[in-house]
Amino acid sequence: MAEHRVRVPALTPQMTLGPREARHLHVLRLRPGDPVRVFDGQGAEAGATLEELDDTRAVLALGERVAGTAETPQPVTLAVALLKGDKLSDVVRAATELGVARVQLLVTRHADAREIGGQKLTRLRRVAEEASKQSRRAVTPEVLDPVSLTDLSWEGQLFVAQPGSRERLTDHLTWDAPVTVLTGPEGGLSDAEVAALTARGAVAVTLGPRILRAETAPVALLGAIVATGV
Repeated sequence: MAEHRVRVPALTPQMTLGPREARHLHVLRLRPGDPVRVFDGQGAEAGATLEELDDTRAVLALGERVAGTAETPQPVTLAVALLKGDKLSDVVRAATELGVARVQLLVTRHADAREIGGQKLTRLRRVAEEASKQSRRAVTPEVLDPVSLTDLSWEGQLFVAQPGSRERLTDHLTWDAPVTVLTGPEGGLSDAEVAALTARGAVAVTLGPRILRAETAPVALLGAIVATGV
């Protein structure tokens, strides 16, 4: 049976976790002496042994370090417009599974929402953490506070999903610098928004002949990105 994976703040000889993780280990029916796999969300991963477990804490003893799951050749950032309901949770979960290093939330002209509450932001960060456990990644993506398109900054390449573009991702993508991919809300990005981004060096790319939903477009674009870096 595969070892259960636990996120820890840092890999130290002895690691103490709080009530939330302790309850989770109780649900998994783990007992002192059982092996687990620990990771710090920054790429480090190791075996560990559960030494103590009660309702308020869990104590783990560090074992041998292991190689984490391979990441993309350069860090990938998903910049995604704010969406209503649970759509962002679905996007963050899939983006984590597909290997992004961070998720940058965006406020755009036609965004489904203009702001996000602290409670929902915390939930999105938990979704990223849980998805990194389930997908066996040693990296947990950051989920960053929303910014406007004007305030968005990036390093390396930026690809914007834009229906009607004739440019293909594979004709422009290289892995010699970090990569950012950007998708808009249900109403799409305005022509002015796309023009402003391309004037700053972004490349507007097609996702094919069909119009994709706002929660589908990020997954499609990330899938194409990750496939080129395998």
